[in-house]
Amino acid sequence: MKSYSEWQQLSQALRVRHQAYIDGRFVDAISGETFPSINPANEQKLADVASCDSADIDAAVASAKQAFDAGVWSGLPPKQRKKILLKLARLIEQHGDEMALTDTLDMGKSISEMVNIDIPDSVDCFEWSAESIDKVYGEIAPTGDDTLVLIEHNPVGVVGAITPWNYPLMMVAWKIAPALAAGNSVVLKPSEKAPLSALRLAELATEAGLPDGVLNVVPGFGHTAGKALALHMDVNVLAFTGSSRVAAMLMGYAGESNMKRVWIEAGGKSPNLIFDDCDNLKRAAATAAAAIFSNQGEVCIACSRIYVQKSIKQEFMAALLKAAERFQPGDPLDPATNMGPLVDGAQLATVERYIRSALEEGGQPLLGGVPEYKDGQGYYATPTIIDGAHNEMTFVKEEIFGPVLAVCEFETEEEAIALANDSQYGLGASVWTSNLSRAHRVSRQLQSGMVWVNTWGEGDTTVPFGGVKASGNGRDKSLHAMEKYTDMKNVFIRL
Repeated sequence: MKSYSEWQQLSQALRVRHQAYIDGRFVDAISGETFPSINPANEQKLADVASCDSADIDAAVASAKQAFDAGVWSGLPPKQRKKILLKLARLIEQHGDEMALTDTLDMGKSISEMVNIDIPDSVDCFEWSAESIDKVYGEIAPTGDDTLVLIEHNPVGVVGAITPWNYPLMMVAWKIAPALAAGNSVVLKPSEKAPLSALRLAELATEAGLPDGVLNVVPGFGHTAGKALALHMDVNVLAFTGSSRVAAMLMGYAGESNMKRVWIEAGGKSPNLIFDDCDNLKRAAATAAAAIFSNQGEVCIACSRIYVQKSIKQEFMAALLKAAERFQPGDPLDPATNMGPLVDGAQLATVERYIRSALEEGGQPLLGGVPEYKDGQGYYATPTIIDGAHNEMTFVKEEIFGPVLAVCEFETEEEAIALANDSQYGLGASVWTSNLSRAHRVSRQLQSGMVWVNTWGEGDTTVPFGGVKASGNGRDKSLHAMEKYTDMKNVFIRL
């Protein structure tokens, strides 16, 4: 890991890409419009980024469709596609410091998290997706001797992807790696709050050998570029990670257009259940602190609701407050920093609003509180823990996307499950117990796409990621991700 001063020096020399990437080259938005990319740590402008709208989406989709129909990627032998994606993985790795620095400056994520988590995970996603290309087989149905029925998995065509700002490079990898591996062309709209690493990635993809038009990156706002992508008649599948509110809008746009499939990974309000038979409360508390304060709480699977059994609450809370001490906001370019700034002023205002509502509704602040913004010095918020919470409070029900933890209590296992499930969301959940039967029993009853037992947030590219209820459908990562980007076809042959 480089030193603080080395990262500062590199940041001065970084050259960011700011134009759209369509048909294998950087271009300005057709309108000529731009929007500023702001470093949330110091509020200084990084670049004026092309602000694309429906005309640019039309151009990108046309390029993607032409490339798909021509078979320059979809028609390549699987081993050939694999080689190119593996080369792209190597290029991401070789330019890892540049990519890490880009996201740190663009959205405030700590450089240590970028280097140790986001870059390796992105590389692994491309590697694993590439290696899966020639290992996914079709099927032959068990019909009679006078017929042969082939079951094939074919690429869908043009995939539209809309990605969030909290893990800019990693979420892009989770979407486009399996989509490209399946043989599709992709039009990507990264979040306008953190578009820079996606633009550099597109350039590296061309260097790796991806044909022109197969990957297009169109930065812009949701109500312009995002809406146009969702409504486009030549987009066959739309993949989205972001809020549940926007996800619902995208599903509506799909219905208004060509009934494209929409795969969403939306909001979360993950519960963390601490039972009295947990045999290591210190570790549970340390993990609980990381589960809400890592990445400034801007994490879809953040365990923002703690339910702790009443008999151990005092002991657990003492350990939790101690564990929270190590999370202090600071310059994200400093490798010692584990909390950077929030992504922008709007997000800071959102966090402030929820903390105020929690206090107005009777919450008891144990740590932190309403953030104090200082003009020109970044959008920083401190870790905040509010006790005396219950499920009727606004900040317990709604996703905040910031370092704010609600502490609730329960007495019985049945009550804990009911409280945890009392949410519109169902993305992740964490359970702490030394009782194996309880671990299985509770996990089965939790309405969640992912459950961690005696841990939080762990995963692997081989493991699907996604939720239920208003948290979404479909899955990222694993072979199940490939299902989103292929059509199943059967070919019935009379012999």
